Amino acid sequence: MTVGKILLYYKFTPISDPKAVMLWQRELCELLGLKGRILISEHGINGTVGGSMEACKKYIRKFREYPGFRGTEFKWSEGGAEDFPKLSVKVRDEIVAFGAPGELKVDEKGVIGGGVHLKPEEVNQLVAERGDEVVFFDGRNAMEAEIGKFKNAIVPDVRTTHDFIRELESGKYDWMKDKPVVSYCTGGIRCEILSSLMLNRGFKEVYQIDGGIVRYGEKYGNDGLWEGSLYVFDRRMHMEFGAGVDDPGFIQLGHCKCGNPTNKFEHCINEDHCRDLVLMCPDCYENVATRHCGREECIAVAQAAAV
Repeated sequence: MTVGKILLYYKFTPISDPKAVMLWQRELCELLGLKGRILISEHGINGTVGGSMEACKKYIRKFREYPGFRGTEFKWSEGGAEDFPKLSVKVRDEIVAFGAPGELKVDEKGVIGGGVHLKPEEVNQLVAERGDEVVFFDGRNAMEAEIGKFKNAIVPDVRTTHDFIRELESGKYDWMKDKPVVSYCTGGIRCEILSSLMLNRGFKEVYQIDGGIVRYGEKYGNDGLWEGSLYVFDRRMHMEFGAGVDDPGFIQLGHCKCGNPTNKFEHCINEDHCRDLVLMCPDCYENVATRHCGREECIAVAQAAAV
């Protein structure tokens, strides 16, 4: 049986010809049978791809042959090509769409003017030394935090990364500007940009977790400051650390509208007019009458479909 793996990676470095890199990456992935999503811009590259163990190893070797990509760190997780519907390799203005391509500056060492990188153990050390003064700031979409987040973290009211600049400039978080702020996201890439945006807007002491939630969870499982599950952008939809939901230290955060615990997001039955992903337990999803997001119009669609 072929063992599959999923690779998560990013690299901020100047790319003079993003289209040429795009064509090379597409050809390489097709040759190796990898599926997933890769975005390339003049600021760098961001990818999540899955395939066989052998193909993933070959991909990493070839990837690092490109001068600007040497030293790129790859995070491995369970899965494979079957976790992605297709291969998508595209050139964009931003590899993470914050809506501020002109504000981001990078050089061969990465993002210029970003937050201080902390290894997982240094995050715990900062909290041990400065206690409740430390603020964890979620750099993901608010939906992702419904199933997992750092203890007592601030979760901004954002649906997409485009909403962050508006949030940061709203005044809601001015009370944090003189506090040590630890920004975090899935693999670290969003915080590379978010931390620089925060510093540019008057936040004095901003950190980011090296390798994001993934690296922290690999280090501490359910015995650290992380609570719950991690939302991921493939068919798995979520993953857990340590021994998973059966781990004595696991804290269940996600719940269905009916109250049952769940970590699985599903599409509302009213897919023609409602694009929302909502937490739904198996019972509510399997029953057409309850396969909805909770909005009145969607409840009506579900009830009509159940007749």
